[in-house]
Amino acid sequence: MPDFPAAVPRARVRVPLRFHDGYRADADVVTFHGLTDGREHLALVLGDPGPVPLVRLHSECLTGDVFGSARCDCGPQLREAAERIAGRGGVLLYLRQEGRGIGLYNKLDAYALQDRGLDTYEANAALGLPEDARDYTAAAQMLGALGIGEVDLLSNNPDKAEQLRALGVAVRDRVPTGVFTTAHNVRYLRAKVLQTRHTLPLGELADLAEAAERTGPAELAELAERTGLAERTAG
Repeated sequence: MPDFPAAVPRARVRVPLRFHDGYRADADVVTFHGLTDGREHLALVLGDPGPVPLVRLHSECLTGDVFGSARCDCGPQLREAAERIAGRGGVLLYLRQEGRGIGLYNKLDAYALQDRGLDTYEANAALGLPEDARDYTAAAQMLGALGIGEVDLLSNNPDKAEQLRALGVAVRDRVPTGVFTTAHNVRYLRAKVLQTRHTLPLGELADLAEAAERTGPAELAELAERTGLAERTAG
């Protein structure tokens, strides 16, 4: 078994969640003592979790989650996860790992480099930063503190499942999220497929990325609609 200390629940409070599109859910928000990285991560328990709950590890994204930035798919994924987890029963782990662990300011610096043509991973490297600095030890601690040893993982990212398994959490199944394409994030999504094996439709994303080079947002949105990759909430 992996060698890391156990965490323990610190407090649990009921919080009514209200999303911009009118969706509502009530969550038990759990805080913890003893997380290895010392950050203030949260577990949102939604619905009635069963023996193998649906779990999402969602890394904090201020620009996407709060301000609705179209440069990533984080906000729509968070919204989707809340509804799907509440419907089945499970846990949304909200992890304070902005910008794949490099922080908010560095993420915005990387955006500036992306505007010059680099992809999201190349931009991190150009800044002397890791492509993905996230470590999910705290997530495994949180699940352990909640008495969860096996999960169905709501994610397109195989690294999350691999890290959890290495940390002693059984991942029975990896459940894909929806595809949330905008005129501003299609190159970002395609880079995730090519660089980190995300389970997204590469062919369609390649077509949209090529179209983005020669069309405006309206035309790209129309193409996304025709190919079935228009922004949507699955569930």
